[in-house]
Amino acid sequence: MRQWVLSVPKRVRWHLREKPEVIGGLLRVFLRAVETTLRQSSPSAPPGSRFGAVAFVHRFGSYLNSHVHFHVLVTDGVFSDDGEGGAEFHPALELDTADIATVQKKIRRRGLRWLHRHGHLDDLAVHALDSPDHAGGWSVDASVTIPDWDRHGLERLVRYCARSPLAQERLGRLNDEQLVYSLRRPTMDGRTELILTPLELLDRLAHLVTPPRVHKHRYCGVLAPNAKLRAAVTESAGPAGATLQILEEAREKMGLPEAEDTDSHPLSADDGEPHSAAGRVAARCWALLLARLYECLPLLCPRCGEPMRIIAFILDPPVIERILTHIGEPVTPPAVLAARAPPQAELGFEPANPQVAQTAWPEIDQTGGQDSWD
Repeated sequence: MRQWVLSVPKRVRWHLREKPEVIGGLLRVFLRAVETTLRQSSPSAPPGSRFGAVAFVHRFGSYLNSHVHFHVLVTDGVFSDDGEGGAEFHPALELDTADIATVQKKIRRRGLRWLHRHGHLDDLAVHALDSPDHAGGWSVDASVTIPDWDRHGLERLVRYCARSPLAQERLGRLNDEQLVYSLRRPTMDGRTELILTPLELLDRLAHLVTPPRVHKHRYCGVLAPNAKLRAAVTESAGPAGATLQILEEAREKMGLPEAEDTDSHPLSADDGEPHSAAGRVAARCWALLLARLYECLPLLCPRCGEPMRIIAFILDPPVIERILTHIGEPVTPPAVLAARAPPQAELGFEPANPQVAQTAWPEIDQTGGQDSWD
């Protein structure tokens, strides 16, 4: 696997931040250029071979600033159909700086052409950004690679690409009113820390939140959800070594079936209707994922430590009320209070020390009497 990172000029970053359709358009242009380069670098690949990629849209920089850019994990080669229902991998030759420069040139020209065609940039802006000096602000990096045997290194890279904007281990409290955030590297003016109030921190984080109904992770090529070769490519994927052993122990403790037994081993008992295989597999995967991430066993009873299973879905209100009454829970929702008026009228405006207030604000004659100017 290889990590490809794309950063765009500052004039284009505004469009990426404010227009979700620009993210999709430029990402497609970038991935098409990468796939073409990989196909050309794979001598044994037939026409129509596809790569596999997972794109991560980062909306943040190292300083909690707004900086939309892309981190994409790409297979270092392409896949083709082997004619027997499987997938054949064609590794790419070692990519050099010339190949990466070619991708950077393609994304600069094709990206500007796409932005101009869709009305996001005018002719003057395209001419200014289509400069060979410093690539016009377009930057492509592909120096990070992970060999196929290093599963632990691949997991670290995926965690890095999927990280959140804020690293909690670098956030501390300076005093009762200020927070301090340690930076990984100094800023341009030499600062190594950010001093923020809680509201300032929330304001920064609010600008980094992904807009609603916009995906942060996108699967492309043979890893796309409806790709023909997806099942064949991901057949041998999964944890290995110590991680696999931990998950197997968690599966046994929670009473989950093995992967090949999900069709014949339902996760819950009901009135006899069979559950779908997809539902059983999804429940098994979610339970193991929670066990791996949070180091807990969500399907174990917290009292007796035995595996839990669903025995019934109760929808009859009288039965629900009897159960809630038996365990001491309320059976009616809490009353909703009426909306209150603005609280300014309820605040006390009397000064804490009236004598100090009188000396600070002397009496002023407001009767409107005429002053004598003689």
